[in-house]
Amino acid sequence: MSIRTILFDLDGTLIDTNELIIESFKHTFKEHLNEDYSREEILQFMGPPLRDSFEKVNPNGVEDMVATYRKHNLANHDLYVKSYDGVFETIQALHEKGYQMAIVTTKIRETALKGLELTHLDQFFDVVIGLDDVQNAKPDPEPVLKGMKALGGEPETTIMIGDNSHDIHAGQNAEMKTAGVAWSAKGKEFMEALNPDYILDHISDLLTIVEE
Repeated sequence: MSIRTILFDLDGTLIDTNELIIESFKHTFKEHLNEDYSREEILQFMGPPLRDSFEKVNPNGVEDMVATYRKHNLANHDLYVKSYDGVFETIQALHEKGYQMAIVTTKIRETALKGLELTHLDQFFDVVIGLDDVQNAKPDPEPVLKGMKALGGEPETTIMIGDNSHDIHAGQNAEMKTAGVAWSAKGKEFMEALNPDYILDHISDLLTIVEE
């Protein structure tokens, strides 16, 4: 059956927040642990909810670390964030063709909306599922199923697109099609190893996939 409903992760998929995220983690680790983490070390923390990431390094200081991270992230947001090449044009084309689209992210809704507004993508998304909208974050299927149902979609006609393992696994757990993006900070080979149905070398590849 043809794809009618498209779910997107946000950070690292539609908008380039990698440097902002890395700098926010560096700042937080330095302030709370007095440690300098390398870029490579920080990559392992990118993707899951913040509390899950900070739980690994400082179980007793999670809430304070989350607060520090979010303060730094919001203060520097507009300096770093931009959409990836071709994203606006592709999303606009999909919108004009009548595809139902939603954002499903592990960010809190307010911060996700800030990124969408900054990149002018907010006009194309009436449904945004943030971390504060669900009980269980990706890779649990709850967020993607909630986004799909809000659009009136069905698993067999829905695709989930993301840049990390929790995005692909959430889609697979919800029994919908999945697509990994080759521009993931973790690399194309990492995404291919997750066995998504598709790999996007450029966001415009999605136009071909949905029209197959």
